[in-house]
Amino acid sequence: SFGAHESPFASVILLDTSGSMESRMSLGRSAAIRFLDGLRPEDVAAVFNFDYRIEQIQDFSSTRDLAPMAFNLRARGMTSLYDAIVRAAESLAQRQEQRKAIVVLSDGMDTQSKASSGKALDAALGANAGIYAVDMSATDGAATKNHQSALVLKNFAEKTGGRFIPTPGGPALRDAFASIARELGHQYTIAFRPANQARDGRWRSLEVKLSRPELTVRTRKGYRAPKR
Repeated sequence: SFGAHESPFASVILLDTSGSMESRMSLGRSAAIRFLDGLRPEDVAAVFNFDYRIEQIQDFSSTRDLAPMAFNLRARGMTSLYDAIVRAAESLAQRQEQRKAIVVLSDGMDTQSKASSGKALDAALGANAGIYAVDMSATDGAATKNHQSALVLKNFAEKTGGRFIPTPGGPALRDAFASIARELGHQYTIAFRPANQARDGRWRSLEVKLSRPELTVRTRKGYRAPKR
């Protein structure tokens, strides 16, 4: 079964403030502001920053102004990206809104999380939250490392039905955030009842096909079966 929804949505912005983001802190804040600017009056957003620890700098609110303390943040320490996604998912799981999103502003590196990338993905899926990841990787430095980090972000986005944004700034970012806000405000939900009832904890892929080729579908790529 399926249905269309235009009700309010809740989102969490995760701002990477680890040492690897030192030269891109102002860019990250600008990206957060752009996203907040694109939300509708009825939508709410919370803001967390993460480095070697995770801090909430703004509670769920309809305000479109980034909290003043966000402008005093300095890049420091290691990166707890996966733990931050788990924390965001836990916060969203408590919300009543049907549609939820996690916006990750990061270079994709993780150096300290207790949670694995798999656990972070499961947490987002469990909260029904799509991950919209903006690649904040530096254009210089170790290209291979940057590429691998970008793939981590892209994997999160694709498997949760979100979107991966490969550019950290400029008109492309503004346009991407505007379209994300439109997506979240105008979505269809699809109910699926699997024939396979095995409780084996395995990942099961899903694919949604459209009869109209001119349309684009963006959905989560599957789910993890519960364990006994």
